[in-house]
Amino acid sequence: METHISCLFPELLAMIFGYLDVRDKGRAAQVCTAWRDAAYHKSVWRGVEAKLHLRRANPSLFPSLQARGIRRVQILSLRRSLSYVIQGMANIESLNLSGCYNLTDNGLGHAFVQEIGSLRALNLSLCKQITDSSLGRIAQYLKGLEVLELGGCSNITNTGLLLIAWGLQRLKSLNLRSCRHLSDVGIGHLAGMTRSAAEGCLGLEQLTLQDCQKLTDLSLKHISRGLTGLRLLNLSFCGGISDAGLLHLSHMGSLRSLNLRSCDNISDTGIMHLAMGSLRLSGLDVSFCDKVGDQSLAYIAQGLDGLKSLSLCSCHISDDGINRMVRQMHGLRTLNIGQCVRITDKGLELIAEHLSQLTGIDLYGCTRITKRGLERITQLPCLKVLNLGLWQMTDSEKVRILLVLSQPATESRPFCSPGRIRYRLHLGFMEGDLPEATTLFIHGACELCVRPAGGSVVCELLPSSEHPTENFRAGEPQASRKMIRNFPVSSGSGIPVLGTPFREQEERRCWLFSTTNQKKTEVYCL
Repeated sequence: METHISCLFPELLAMIFGYLDVRDKGRAAQVCTAWRDAAYHKSVWRGVEAKLHLRRANPSLFPSLQARGIRRVQILSLRRSLSYVIQGMANIESLNLSGCYNLTDNGLGHAFVQEIGSLRALNLSLCKQITDSSLGRIAQYLKGLEVLELGGCSNITNTGLLLIAWGLQRLKSLNLRSCRHLSDVGIGHLAGMTRSAAEGCLGLEQLTLQDCQKLTDLSLKHISRGLTGLRLLNLSFCGGISDAGLLHLSHMGSLRSLNLRSCDNISDTGIMHLAMGSLRLSGLDVSFCDKVGDQSLAYIAQGLDGLKSLSLCSCHISDDGINRMVRQMHGLRTLNIGQCVRITDKGLELIAEHLSQLTGIDLYGCTRITKRGLERITQLPCLKVLNLGLWQMTDSEKVRILLVLSQPATESRPFCSPGRIRYRLHLGFMEGDLPEATTLFIHGACELCVRPAGGSVVCELLPSSEHPTENFRAGEPQASRKMIRNFPVSSGSGIPVLGTPFREQEERRCWLFSTTNQKKTEVYCL
């Protein structure tokens, strides 16, 4: 006897609906009364964030959200009073107002007039009219807040940080990116250095101070003394930080991720301080620190050998530094050495020999590598992401890389199962310089697909599967080419397939292409 879906209990329907995306959940609720009741079960909407345009009154909006148990809200455009949201969502947990440029201190003040104990996360990024006055309201009425995003709120001063340190003792994550008026005094408030005025946010685990230009090494001293539980610290583009400041950070045993990108005064000496301390970092970024060289890699190998991710883009490192580092860094998963123009095939061979767990490598702008070194890199058994933008090679050489990645499976390099991305290549083909037709020799049954991805178009080699295909005859290359050029770049589009599925050892002509807005070609190989 066949069982129709209408016979399922509401609890089972709710379990099924829970796997749908937000749009399809709403569509399912419109099918019939039984589906609506099942779709409104709170388990279906667990963790969903409602994205709203507040333009006109809608009396049923917030009761509907509350009935489904939705407690996370993002306001995409704000043309009504913020108090409309706060009054309608009594148990709100997360409020995202990022980019609401018209939000003012007055509007926020009218919304926060009593304690809101349920709110845990507040995002005010790029709300440029917000000042210390709003932070006073937040510190007074949102004492349970754990996450506060203030990136780009350029009118915030040290007084605002004093208010945060006074009222938000439960804060775990604070983003102060590009708050240009902040100085060492404000960081001292957060770290509890002014206990007579404020206890401080001593439970902070993540602190982003990117592009806070007035900070100096004194801020790092405050952080090391007061914020001892910090796990992530972003100091990128803080030009006032120097090697001496890193000496303060070197004994923060809880710190796991440190970002020093474009800190111009950081040199090999600073890396030595980090390596000689008691740090247990898993991620370090010193990209564009032009005083960091091969000696830093030796220090990293000695004292920071537990790193999983290391970014050294545009640093003055060479094959010699790579040789010093890779022999001790067997657990490294991600290595970014883009624009390190002294790296050659020898460096890549060392990486391929010793970093067998590597899943991603950035070689953008490494102009001295050739196909020999790249062939060694592509033999890494776990490699999934390979960035080759601005690599100096001819179109025919770029095509040969595809041939390498399409070689038959071996014990060390097994063929991937359908649906799993094996390699992502940024080959750097420029619009107008693409080869009109390219011959690919494909080993194993697979299909060449094109699809949109975040505003760019992607070529993808997929193991042959049973998803719908749009076939073109082999004798109609112009039709195929037209299809590629006119392919719509929008999220949610289907996946047209160029040509019938490839057969093992079959030769097929196809086109590689890029989009004018991205100026690059992305080719996915499995």
